[in-house]
Parts: sequence; structure tokens; C-alpha cells
Amino acid sequence: MSKNIADRAASSAKRASSRPLLRIRKLDGARESAAIERFSLRRTFRNQLLISFDTLTISATFVTAFLLVGRGPFLQSEGVSWTTAGMGLVTVLGLFMSGLYRRSWRFFSFAHSIHLVALILPCIGLGWAVALLSPAVRAEQSNLAAVIAIHWLLATSGLVTLRALRRLVHEHLNRTSSAHLRHVAGRQLPHALLVGSPDWVLSIIEMLRRETTPSFVISGILLPTLNDTLMQIGKVPVLGSHDDIVNAVEHLEAKDQRPSLVIASDDGNDLTNREMARLTSRARHLGLELSRIRDCWSHILQRSPSAVHEELSVKDLLGRSEFTLEGEQITSQISGKCVLVTGGGGTIGSELCWQLASFRPSKLVVLDHSEYHLYAAEMKLRERYPDVPIEAELCNIRERSEVRRIFAKHRPTIVYHAAALKHVPIVETSPCAGVHTNILGTRIIADAVCEIGARAMVQVSTDKAVNPVGMMGATKRVGELYSQALDMCGIDDPDAPRFMTVRFGNVLGSSGSIVPLFQRQLREGRPLTVTHPDIERFFMTVREAVQLILQSSAAALSEQSQRGTIFVLDMGKPVRIVDLAYRMIRLYGLQPEIDVPVQFVGLRPGEKLYEELFDICEEQTSSRIKGIFEAQSRPIPLPLISRSIDQLAHAVEAGDQAEARRITHTLVKMPSGAASFQVIENPAMAQDTSRTRTRTPA
Repeated sequence: MSKNIADRAASSAKRASSRPLLRIRKLDGARESAAIERFSLRRTFRNQLLISFDTLTISATFVTAFLLVGRGPFLQSEGVSWTTAGMGLVTVLGLFMSGLYRRSWRFFSFAHSIHLVALILPCIGLGWAVALLSPAVRAEQSNLAAVIAIHWLLATSGLVTLRALRRLVHEHLNRTSSAHLRHVAGRQLPHALLVGSPDWVLSIIEMLRRETTPSFVISGILLPTLNDTLMQIGKVPVLGSHDDIVNAVEHLEAKDQRPSLVIASDDGNDLTNREMARLTSRARHLGLELSRIRDCWSHILQRSPSAVHEELSVKDLLGRSEFTLEGEQITSQISGKCVLVTGGGGTIGSELCWQLASFRPSKLVVLDHSEYHLYAAEMKLRERYPDVPIEAELCNIRERSEVRRIFAKHRPTIVYHAAALKHVPIVETSPCAGVHTNILGTRIIADAVCEIGARAMVQVSTDKAVNPVGMMGATKRVGELYSQALDMCGIDDPDAPRFMTVRFGNVLGSSGSIVPLFQRQLREGRPLTVTHPDIERFFMTVREAVQLILQSSAAALSEQSQRGTIFVLDMGKPVRIVDLAYRMIRLYGLQPEIDVPVQFVGLRPGEKLYEELFDICEEQTSSRIKGIFEAQSRPIPLPLISRSIDQLAHAVEAGDQAEARRITHTLVKMPSGAASFQVIENPAMAQDTSRTRTRTPA
């Protein structure tokens, strides 16, 4: 019941947007012709009636003006009737030609009255030009100016009064009908508070008053900002701004009009996200149901509502300034070269493409398996960088043949590998899918780099790959180890491709991250959900992450850094998630645990309590790049990790999730010595593999 007004407004906008602007119908013989004839006759009768009323009014006020101030012989002359009739007809003809009778009297308003006053002056002047052809009228020389002025005032008042009376009669009949229906229904309607701009509030009040069976009555109004000049809008009292909702409810409760719901304009213009969150929290504490009316015009204008987007800065959220890395070396490594980005439609991948395009590569290849994300990234790049050749490739990195075809077609110089499955609980429950994308897909990309002789591949990794406990982090760690093994193979060949890994923490605002979740929960007035009171994470912005990737890879290529290095951003101290939740609540102008509670829901599958930046087998070293550390770890020989990944491929093909988990977690322990250097092989699977090889012809 409380959402009827929102549903009606949304459905009205939907009907308006779906209604075609131009409707073409075929006339179906006599039936269609009769319908048009009936419509035309009705319109003609209406216009004739209105013209008759106006002609009588103008003619009557013409004679009245002479009766009031006239002293000449006009009223006693023989041509008074013809002159009066001609005066009225010519004046109304001018009004008709101006389009006045296309307006309905039923919706007469103040704007219509101003339009009528502006039209009647030249039209009466035209009528008086005809009237002055009469000698009897010209005989009123001394009083003629006064007669004309009195006639204009009387005629204008008469025409406005006629239309106003029509509007008043229509509204009176509607109000009487609505009051009668409410009385017959015999029920007590709930009270509501309106929160929005004065114009929006007035439109809702007028719409509700036209309802024959309203679901509630409006007992008060709250404006977006305090306005001391507005006491009432549409005969409904203004009780302050949206921050005064507590006082407004108390005031109405004292008058036995306590509201049960709040109807707010949630179009992103009247109330910001923070103000809406405060209003939602206070309404919940007062026991009021909140109904939001979105921007209905967005459906008609084909734009998304809430165009105003509030961004929270890194300093506000994390209590530190955003890192700014220098990019002097990037231009020399990117400019004029073909660059390929996997996962180019994702959060990191799209930002990578955006920043790479600014360095003017000879060609930028955007690869993604999501058609929509690929399309969105490509359109954004083409609009911003029309002079940069952009190639969009729809491809799944699991498909070796497709990846090889694309690499052979474009032959990129540098590959940025950002495609991955990154949602911890999903990968934990679907380990084969995680292995297929994060390990086998990474190997397919890396092998393609070797086949075409590209200069470098830069793998985007995560701090969850450090001492992993879940499958997402473990699969990303195996991807790191495979890239490291390939990089070490070229230690004696300066022309061999470089395989570098860049590792960083959680990205603020990325899909599935905690900040958008908290923002949505605050807007909806729900408690903020945190997995554990002590859980903490490293955070950075997507801009920082991409700058790290570009800066570290460019420096490694230009300075021939040591092979097998993993680059890690200095992200400062980790942030407790509960502290981040409290900080966001305060940034929205609310009080933690008073206005908005925080609920602890328990760790998710595969989730760690603490994240780390360096594995137990890695040695942290300083870097010549400001804000970046380097990690040196013990590599796994390429033949060994390749054979193990082959076994992972067989496990994925067979759908053996337990075997996929065992091999993956054993691989990540090998550099630290927790697992021995041997081919990780399941005897049963090895037997199946040998049978397959026996059946395969040489």
C-alpha cells in the first residue's frame, strides 16, 4: 500500500516511454471514418460553444464600457447592434487565429492566464479598429480612451473568470466525488510525509488529489534544504528540512496525524546518497516505511537515473593519500608498439587499456570473453582516443586455438594479462573453473607469448596469492610460479621474453569489492555486514594498481631488472574492515551502532583473516622505483611445473575437484620446501593418461 504512489509514478513513466511519438493507423472503412467524424463533431461543437461564450463576453463588456463612461450618441444610434457584433466577432477571430482554443479550460492555470492577457490586447485592438469605422463610435472623442481602457479591463477579467470558473467546478466535482468515496469506504487512511523539492512535492500532491480512491493522505512536507519562506505547499504544511524528520513526526503525532510512511524523491538531485542514507536510517528508527520515487523522466529521456555520483576519496576511506607513481619510462616502452590486454573489459583491464591508450601504442588489442564488457570498453576507448587503432577480440583464454590465432594475427609486443576469476567464495566452490582460467588460461597466454616472440608478458596478481588458504589465491600463486619459471628460462638469453608479475591488494570500487557493497547497504538502510571483527585488508585504488603495473613493467624492461622478480606496491598498513565500515557510516553523516549497526557474518569459504604481501619463501628487497618493493622467491623448474599443470588439466577435464585442489595446494608449497620437488601425479590418472597415449598414433 505504501508503495502505490511510487508504482503509479513509475508505471506512468514506463507507459509514456513505451508510447510511440508517431502513431500510424490504417483507416478501416466506415468504422474508422465514423470515429474520426464523431471526434471532429465533438471538437467543433466544443469550439463553437467556447467562441460563443467569449463573443458574448467581449460584446457585453463593450456595451458596458459605454454605459459606464460613454457620453456620446453611440448607444442611441441605429448601428449599435451591428458594431457590437462586429467588434466581438473580429476580436474572437484574432483569438482563434492565435491558437487560444487549442487549450482546455479544464486545465486552466496561472500560466494560461498570463498567456490570455498577452493575447487579448492585440486582438481587442483589432476589434476596436473595426468598431472605429462607425461614426457613432468616433463621436465619443473626449471619452474614447477611457471607454477602450475600461473595455479591455472588463473583457480580460471576463475571459479569465470564465476559464477559472470552469477549472473550479471541475476540481470541486472531483473533490466531492473523492470525499464521497472515502466516506463510503469508511476506513482511516494512513498519513505520509513527502520529502523532495517544492515543485516535485506539488506535483505529487496534485496527482494524489486527482485520485478517486487514494491510499493515504499527506500530512507534512520536508524539503531538501531549510526554507523559512515556505510555510505551505498545496495546503500541506512545510515542517522543515529532511534533517528535521524526528521533530516533524513528533509534531504530527501531537496532532494525532502520525505518519506511517515517508515518500522521498530519490533522483540523485534533491537528496544526495549520504542524505538519503541518513533519512533511511532515521525513518527506520522511527518505525516509518520509506518509499522512494526514482527519477521517472529518466525512462522518457533514455538516461540512467541518479546521474550525480558521489566518490569517496582514498584519504577519506583509508586515512592515507593516494600514491602517484611517475611514468617517465612508460612512454618509451609503449609508444609505437602493439599492446594486448586480456580481461580488457574488467575493472583492472579497462583501466589498463584507458591508460595505455594515452601513451599512443601503434595498436591496442582488447581481449575479453564478455561481449557487453568488451563492447563498453571498446566504445569508451574509441570515443576518447579516436586516433589510436583499437582492436576488440571476443575470446576465452581457456581456448588455446583461439588465443594462438589472435596472437598470430596481431603479434603484440607486450601482453598485460589481467583476465582471471577473482571471487574467493565462488572459486572455492568451483575449483576446476578456477584452475581452468587462472592456471591453464595463464599458461595458454604465456605459451602464446613465447610462440610469437613477444617482448614481455605482465601478469596481474593479488595479495591473496601469498601463503594462500583458498583456491582463488592458490590458483593465482601457481600462475605466478609458472610465469616465474618461464622468466628464469631466459636468464642466459637477453632476447628471451620477460615474464613479470605485479602483486597488489584489494581494489576500491571494483566489482565485488567491499566499498560498493557498503554503499548499497547504506542507501538501502540495512546494517553493514562484516565477516569478522579482526579481518583486515590492504586497499588501493584502480588508478594506483594500474600505475604500479605500468611503472614496474616499464622499469623492468628499460633497466633489465633481475629475472623472476615479483613487484609489490607499498600500500602502507592494512585496514580493518570494521574500521572501514565505521568510517563510511560517519562519512554519510550517521553514527555507527546507533544509526547503522554492523553485523558480523563469519568468514567465507577460502577467506583469510589477514592478508600478506610476501610469501614465507620470498625475500623482500627494495626497489629503485618509488613506492614499489620487489620479492625474490625460489623458482620451480619449468619441466616440473609444466608436468604438474598437465595433471591439473586432466583433473579439470575429468571434473575431479579433489584432485585439482590437491595438486594446486601442493604446487604452492613447493618453493618453501613444504612439498618435495617431484612430479605431482595421481597413479590412477597416470594410468589413464598412459592408456590414452597408447591409443594415440605416433
